Amino acid sequence: MNPNLDRLQPYPFEKLRALMDGVVPPADLKLIRLSIGEPQHPTPPFIMQALTDNLQGLANYPATIGGDPLRVAIAGWLERRFGLPKVDPATQVLPVNGSREALFAFAQAVIDGRRPGAKVLSPNPFYQIYEGAALLAGAEPVFLNNLPENGFGSDFDSVPESVWRDIQLVFVCSPGNPTGRMLSQAEWARLFELSDRYGFVIAADECYSEIYFDDDAPPVGALQAAHALGRTDFRNLVMFSSLSKRSNVPGMRSGFVAGDAKVLKGFLRYRTYHGCAMSLPIQAASVAAWNDEAHVVENRRLYREKFDRAMPIIAKHLKVQKPDAGFYLWAQTPIPDTEFARRLQAAYNVTVLPGSFLARESNGVNPGAGFVRIALVAETAECVEAAERIAAFCQTL
Repeated sequence: MNPNLDRLQPYPFEKLRALMDGVVPPADLKLIRLSIGEPQHPTPPFIMQALTDNLQGLANYPATIGGDPLRVAIAGWLERRFGLPKVDPATQVLPVNGSREALFAFAQAVIDGRRPGAKVLSPNPFYQIYEGAALLAGAEPVFLNNLPENGFGSDFDSVPESVWRDIQLVFVCSPGNPTGRMLSQAEWARLFELSDRYGFVIAADECYSEIYFDDDAPPVGALQAAHALGRTDFRNLVMFSSLSKRSNVPGMRSGFVAGDAKVLKGFLRYRTYHGCAMSLPIQAASVAAWNDEAHVVENRRLYREKFDRAMPIIAKHLKVQKPDAGFYLWAQTPIPDTEFARRLQAAYNVTVLPGSFLARESNGVNPGAGFVRIALVAETAECVEAAERIAAFCQTL
């Protein structure tokens, strides 16, 4: 077996199950689960119809590169959403079975683990796939702490030059999980400068980009930021997106990667051997989803309503600020985050995720410690009820 398998930590939800072992919540309170970022809004009927209308596609092997209609639909969405003049669907777009598998696979294709000291830079806290992908590709994860004192941003200039020389891949999550922070144009520009200097590839995870609160200031995408700087070839840059959050279809496992044609050519070769082509019915449903924005606008409205109603209740008792985008609240706790989560579950049957489970100690600090991630994914009434229970619990501390 690959010895690096032994370096993989339990997934956050495994740690959460262990933390809650023996907890017996009140029987008269229904469980409200705000720990996992699983969209719970209904899947739009037209997407389900497109899926069922194309079930005959199950009789065919799909191509790894995906069909022309899907790649054209994705390229068109990128052009409309980010103001890009032209995205080549043949060379700059590649459908994938959800961003999670693609983020992991991408590291295996990009990283040369034979090079001594190969490293991968990741934000901290982070999506745990980044760490696992680095380790199993034979690289060492390097964590960049996102702390309140720097607005939960990544201070790229704090990374020593000696470390940058060994970095082969940088994971960026914007809007961030769990903080909801977006990278600014200036931060993107700095990261591109460093990529040009040291030659690393940037993997931009943008799966939360379509859940935002200000219609006049949607999240800046990585390709958008690059194009604004004249980097029209998107060199050494690939972005990852998904329909899961945008269109409420996490079970479809449908997303895409887009960017540098040279990098994607190598990734496609890897995927051809990997055996991860998207089925034709899923492709048809995905085309329908990427070509429609009305359901996405309604999706944002529902999240805005939840934040407007639930967040003020929580903010009276916990230090928290509205994220730039996404559906998480990153709330500071008055007691250790694990104790807060366990006692909240025991007293009020609301599940939240301890922030320390989403981070690693770096430079003597676990930047997730003392925070909990609250996913406002349930229906509005449930989110409000959960917020009221959290408020009641805080008053007992």
